[in-house]
Amino acid sequence: MSISPPPTLVLASASPFRRELLARLGLPFQVVAPDCDETAYPGENPEILALRLAEAKARAVLASNPEQFADALIIGSDQVAVCKGKIYGKPGNHAAAVAQLRKLSGRCVNFFTGLCLLDQRTGGLARLVGVPAFVTFRNLSDAEIEAYLAREPAYNCAGSAKSEGLGIALIAKMEGTDPNALIGLPLIALCDLLRAAGVAIL
Repeated sequence: MSISPPPTLVLASASPFRRELLARLGLPFQVVAPDCDETAYPGENPEILALRLAEAKARAVLASNPEQFADALIIGSDQVAVCKGKIYGKPGNHAAAVAQLRKLSGRCVNFFTGLCLLDQRTGGLARLVGVPAFVTFRNLSDAEIEAYLAREPAYNCAGSAKSEGLGIALIAKMEGTDPNALIGLPLIALCDLLRAAGVAIL
């Protein structure tokens, strides 16, 4: 009896942090950076945005090479930082990062991650999961904000802080079901999706 080969596993992301997280599972995978417009729709709910972009990233990678990924499982993930209904994206520069951290000082922020597993073996069925991670920032002085950004310029991180690095010193409390979700790839939920798709992890 012939044994079907495991499906190709693809991470649709340019993030080195997501790549490092996925590597923890010990499964072979490819990494392809998606070409995807991440602009929010006017009035779009932040959680819907994260889920939509997670799927859009997976589908963008599929569209880039549909023949190569004809039987692939493609993982897409996107995270938004939300505080009092306002989305805080990647600051991009020092001044914007300072402004973000001033506004988030002393507040609770939901770093909501949308996760998608696109299964080409089932005709492109997308399984979607949303995973929140709640972070309460300490009351931060301007001196602390400047000192942090001087040592760790987190300009490519939503919320302007890397919890996996020195940014942990800005945080008073973290709550959530998966510590990996805050970094951008909720592995507990991903393992559930992969097992449901027939992938043996252990």
